[in-house]
Amino acid sequence: MAASKKSPEKKAGISYWSKDKVTCPVCKKAFEREVMRSGNGRMIAGGLTEELHRIYEPSARFGRIYPLIYEIGVCPNCYTAFFWNDFTEKITADDADKIFSHSDKRNKACEVIFPYYNLKHERALYDGAAMYYLALMTYDDMGAYALPTMKKAIIALRLAWLTDEINKHCADHNFDLISRMFYNKALFFYQQAVINETNRLEKSSTLNNMGPDIDKNYGWDGVIYLCGLLEYKYGQQDDIQLRLKKLNESKTAIARIFGLGKSSKAKPGPLLEHARNLYDNLARLVNDDEF
Repeated sequence: MAASKKSPEKKAGISYWSKDKVTCPVCKKAFEREVMRSGNGRMIAGGLTEELHRIYEPSARFGRIYPLIYEIGVCPNCYTAFFWNDFTEKITADDADKIFSHSDKRNKACEVIFPYYNLKHERALYDGAAMYYLALMTYDDMGAYALPTMKKAIIALRLAWLTDEINKHCADHNFDLISRMFYNKALFFYQQAVINETNRLEKSSTLNNMGPDIDKNYGWDGVIYLCGLLEYKYGQQDDIQLRLKKLNESKTAIARIFGLGKSSKAKPGPLLEHARNLYDNLARLVNDDEF
């Protein structure tokens, strides 16, 4: 009897297809949702990178897994891609029409970077990255009510991580350059989200979960920190005076995190630790002009 109870689990993989289908708000077609299973040693949390990216260790049973890739859904009929929660949110008719009209464009653009990606079998790292890229293009056609800039920032950063991981397993296919491209996009969108928040164009800080990974929500402080970190690591270096100005602005913004952190136990400890390290690096560059 004990063996029969264990047998279904032996067959259980990393993911399963939900019985409840998802209806695309753009083309109105229903499609299946793939859900990652949890437990039984699938997710062995490792370290946290300075980019607030959680590394998961491979297990003897399931190998290396990438929980990030299950966070995006894609309609296989019109290539509309959203975070899963956004499939149940209302979108304007104009946005739906725009997204639908760009269906073929999204598919072709995705195939340039991810040729032969597949939306219908259990997703692998490669397919999951392609889905994020489809989402990046889909949110391009969304109005400010959907907070697209903040979502594109998170998506672009995750794409940088995923394509960097692809490069580790599939070198000499330029995914290192593609990863750098997505880091540059992430830098732009993170900084633009802050500008839009300041100018009251998008209420970016009201997004329920700003990640940037799936294990913890570092909130708006995390956004400010990542703006500074991405500028420090991936900002332009052609105009040194402009770079110094931006780095100094980032240093000032990071200093505010320290002030808040000293008086609030609610601030995530790992974020404060990384923020202090970043502040020290920024201060050294700004004060010593080490370029």
